[in-house]
Amino acid sequence: MAFNKGTSADQFFQTDAEQAKRERREAKAGNKNGSPTTLKSKLLAAIADPTSPSSVLVAESAGLVRRVNVDTGDTKQVFKGPPAPVTCVAVGGPETRTLFAGSWDKNIWSWDLASKAPGRKYSGHADFVKSVVTAKLGGKDCLISGGADKKIIVWDIETGSRLHTLQDQTVSMMAVQDLVIDPVQSGPDEIILVSASSDPHIRRWRIRLDGFEQIKETMPDEPGAARHTILEHDTTVYKVIFDSESEEVDLWTSSGDGTAKCLSRLKGFTTDDSVWHGDHVRAVSVTDQWIVTAGRDEDVKVWNRSSGKLYSILEGHYDEVTDLVVLDGGKRVVSVSIDGTIRTWSLDQAELDKANRERRDKGKDIENEPSTEPAKGVMTAEEEAELLALMEDDD
Repeated sequence: MAFNKGTSADQFFQTDAEQAKRERREAKAGNKNGSPTTLKSKLLAAIADPTSPSSVLVAESAGLVRRVNVDTGDTKQVFKGPPAPVTCVAVGGPETRTLFAGSWDKNIWSWDLASKAPGRKYSGHADFVKSVVTAKLGGKDCLISGGADKKIIVWDIETGSRLHTLQDQTVSMMAVQDLVIDPVQSGPDEIILVSASSDPHIRRWRIRLDGFEQIKETMPDEPGAARHTILEHDTTVYKVIFDSESEEVDLWTSSGDGTAKCLSRLKGFTTDDSVWHGDHVRAVSVTDQWIVTAGRDEDVKVWNRSSGKLYSILEGHYDEVTDLVVLDGGKRVVSVSIDGTIRTWSLDQAELDKANRERRDKGKDIENEPSTEPAKGVMTAEEEAELLALMEDDD
């Protein structure tokens, strides 16, 4: 391994690989693919803005949430307060008028979505808050958060009181990465929550106002048998989403094992389909025609939903992609990244074909992409990598 001494602090004692990586990113940084909107901090998560069809709400490492209109490029509307990076965002509460954001400061912050006035702060986690979702339970507006402290907390939004603290009593649950509510099995008095974490186990929880329980999973191939969790990945599960485009509303997942998978509801949430993105897959989204994945390799990959084959690679980001948001009923997808850019990509087939032609003109082709299955059973250091990436000085 060779080391290079440079003239700046950033270049002292860099390995050849580190220097090559830095030079590659600097060369790639000026590209305009995906019509980038550039912000000054790392972007850690995003959701669609329910008040504007062309806007997203973005969590920033600078300790704020920003409303970004991807059509006009307007970035002026900011929700401030947290003294540490914001990792996750959700909208809910009475009349869906409240924005919630989880932070490294262990709190969930809230604001009025229209006026940006700060609201209640929810304190109870002992480590970073990693995911937030909202729900209505027994007529009560609730907030559910998951943290690096390996806990899931259910809150009463109005009073700020903790209703429940969920922990796996059988198989140790690591840092919570994502939460999603099952839209099919949840009802007015009971919700089914799905959690993903830094271990490969996906857990389902039945939550009521007066209590909760962890759901025992069935074994489709063994009638009468049960499994404690949904175990379809080899390591960290970063994202869980329900597919509103499918008749069964199946569960899609993305993982540090390099895959995104469709877990079939009818088959007891076992793998029905899988795509091999490669490296850590931080995000997955689905439309009626496409599966979209993104992660540490910086590319946004679009897969043909019918065939499962890779259809297009959208290049533009020059650091890890952390989230994807589908807009306009599946006509385009927004990606956000550690590189500080928000990029918007058309999912129109003609536009994807154009992107493919441009790649071929540069000597790149979909057929040449490696599609090797990642090594099994390799645990990752994603928590350490996340920490290091965020603690780097923002340029």
